[in-house]
Amino acid sequence: MVKQYIQDLRSEFSGYNSSKFTADLIAGITVAAVALPLSLAFGVASGADAAAGLITAIFGGIIIGIFSGGSYQISGPTGSMSVILLAVVAQYGADGLFLVTFLAGFLRVLAGLLKLGRIVSIIPMPVVTGFTSGIAVIIALGQVDNFFGTQSEGVSAVAKLSSYWELGFSPDMSSVFIAVFVVLMMILWPAKWQKVFPSSLASIVLVTAVNMMVLHWDVAMVGEIPRTLLPAQRLTLSGIDVTTIPALMIPSMSIAALGMIESLLCGASAGRMKNEPLNADRELVAQGIGNMIIPFFGGVPATAAIARTSVAIKSGQQTRVTSVVHSLGLLLSMFLLSPIMSQIPMPALAGVLMMTAWRMNDWTSINYLFGRQMRAATVGFLLTMCATVIFDLSVAILAGLSFSAIMFTVKVSSSAEITVSEVDAERLGQRNMDFHASYERVKVIYVTGALFFGSVNSVLSRLEEAQEHSDVLVLSLRGLSAVDSTGVHTLFEFCQKAKQNGIEIYYTGVQRQVKIALDQGGVSEFVGEENFLWSTEDALKLVSAGK
Repeated sequence: MVKQYIQDLRSEFSGYNSSKFTADLIAGITVAAVALPLSLAFGVASGADAAAGLITAIFGGIIIGIFSGGSYQISGPTGSMSVILLAVVAQYGADGLFLVTFLAGFLRVLAGLLKLGRIVSIIPMPVVTGFTSGIAVIIALGQVDNFFGTQSEGVSAVAKLSSYWELGFSPDMSSVFIAVFVVLMMILWPAKWQKVFPSSLASIVLVTAVNMMVLHWDVAMVGEIPRTLLPAQRLTLSGIDVTTIPALMIPSMSIAALGMIESLLCGASAGRMKNEPLNADRELVAQGIGNMIIPFFGGVPATAAIARTSVAIKSGQQTRVTSVVHSLGLLLSMFLLSPIMSQIPMPALAGVLMMTAWRMNDWTSINYLFGRQMRAATVGFLLTMCATVIFDLSVAILAGLSFSAIMFTVKVSSSAEITVSEVDAERLGQRNMDFHASYERVKVIYVTGALFFGSVNSVLSRLEEAQEHSDVLVLSLRGLSAVDSTGVHTLFEFCQKAKQNGIEIYYTGVQRQVKIALDQGGVSEFVGEENFLWSTEDALKLVSAGK
């Protein structure tokens, strides 16, 4: 992995010059403008504070960006993490938040070293889309208080909403006006201006300036942002409570899993945009190292973010220098603009998060699922989304994967087909009646699809029927794409019964992976390697020759 990293760096910076640096510089500044309001908002949404989000983006962009598996990945705090972090903060406080960030980082390093980077590819599209939408719903529900200036109780979004029945719901119109103004401004902001000045930053700057100089509305503010990278609240070795580690392992695994999925999906999408593949395992190690370091500076979990990464690529990003420049830009903002940022109204950040939640949804995939009336996929999407909102990420992914696996099993169980055919001598070009007579008790069985536990019963019944009035059976497996242990055992028992009945068995056109399974299951040894032939014609030649 280290050698590959060095080779990638040499390739990435080959021919690097002042023009490429200028492109990285401009792209980095542009991404910093996008990341600034998001980092503040996600820091607050995680249960920490705005400074924690800023610190996360600073160190995530530098540490993870330098060691990343792709030149284009921009990492920082994301809204998806806040779903799990709020529960951790409520139960274990800030110390638990920092410790869970460290543990999740360690698990990501371990996953990268174990080369689990490709595991995200086994998650079906409806499941990924479903939990992304579920997270978006939770982010939006979690910002209801800041958006409307209300108060609620509980940790989960569902609990917060239900508490309004007891506490009442009395919106503060000043907060609502600010939040709605930010939402509308982000919607109506011209696309050509977006490339120069992001709508999220523009809306926050305008709202903050007007409220400070003109309106002076009494709404919740971000609060003081310390001008330090070593805040009072951060992880320290002496402050680690070892007794809480077992209890924190479940949320740590959830955060690690979510970080893996989000980073690798971001890398896959951005890699297509830049036509550069992502080294998934190195990306996981980089994410892990960054998240093990960040909590010692008071940061929250970081992961690659598609919003910032796509902005970087579209802004002319050349190398991973863009990620570092974006972090340095945020660092300057922290030290130079912290008095102003402390006056940002919380409803403004809530408006940004509401729009971010809306845009998080993969509307293209959602429209595809519902528009094409893919019922099983649509149910999988809705099941995963609802499980994410009601329960948590772990339950949602398990529910989505289980449902997808069941639907796949049901569908594939009917894919195995058996066709039993008599030998047509004329079709073989053998018109001599002696040859024809030699094929009278020969049957060719064509097996296609997948032979596994869900389809063996129907296949076995057809195989047993084929044995009647037969002396030779030729099993053409060219169309058999896969076989599991149950399928192999079924074929083994079939061969045993055929031998007891004095029937000769030939296998033809067996694919490599199927042959390996038959070897392991003892079928090849029982039948004999000489009875495995390339084509059905070869088997029939042996039959006609009396062999």
